[in-house]
Amino acid sequence: MGRALDVLLALGDDEAAERGGLGVVRMAELLGREKSQVSRTLKTLAEHGFVDRNPDTLEYRLGWQVYTLAARTGRSRLLALAPAHLRRLVDDLGETAHLSVLEGDQVLTLLSERSPRLVQASDWSGHRVPADCTSSGRALLLDGDPSSPAHELGYAAVDGEFEPGLVGAAAPVRDFRGRIVAALNVSGPKFRLGETLDAAGVEVRRAASELSEQLGQSEANGEGHG
Repeated sequence: MGRALDVLLALGDDEAAERGGLGVVRMAELLGREKSQVSRTLKTLAEHGFVDRNPDTLEYRLGWQVYTLAARTGRSRLLALAPAHLRRLVDDLGETAHLSVLEGDQVLTLLSERSPRLVQASDWSGHRVPADCTSSGRALLLDGDPSSPAHELGYAAVDGEFEPGLVGAAAPVRDFRGRIVAALNVSGPKFRLGETLDAAGVEVRRAASELSEQLGQSEANGEGHG
């Protein structure tokens, strides 16, 4: 187990990333192990999809199974970390906040933090709604239209398009690969939130950026996405 972990860590290091992989000889040098030992470990990892071998250069790189596990872990971390950001959005803006994900052409709300105000947006936890008329849906699809104003702003806003009198702002949450995996959203009645919707969008964008960083997104991956 220890040998396999050492190999995976070496393949995840800067040198392997810059070169697009490492050969058996170089890995043996880095790890201070026999080539035959490293070769056997790599063969076992390759059989289970944790490393891939380039047929042309014969160098190894991290395999799909590593990224699959990371993605699954990311969903668990997302659900564990998001509530604190939702509560802070409610505290700062006084409106209901949501965490949503994309399922086909619909938005599924995973978590909601209710506003303490008497008149408020509904708790949509567990419900699916069309993506095209909601701020969360537009935030989740942000990368699909780089020319949209929302892409430049880093957040999307809607005014009564899903429900008359309801406005909302949402921003994308990204994983360690820089891919959009969820959206944070605040929504409320237009008579109260409408005048400060842009400011709310900025706050949601900030919260989504912080959550993305916690999920492992690097600053490099985050540049240009607001």
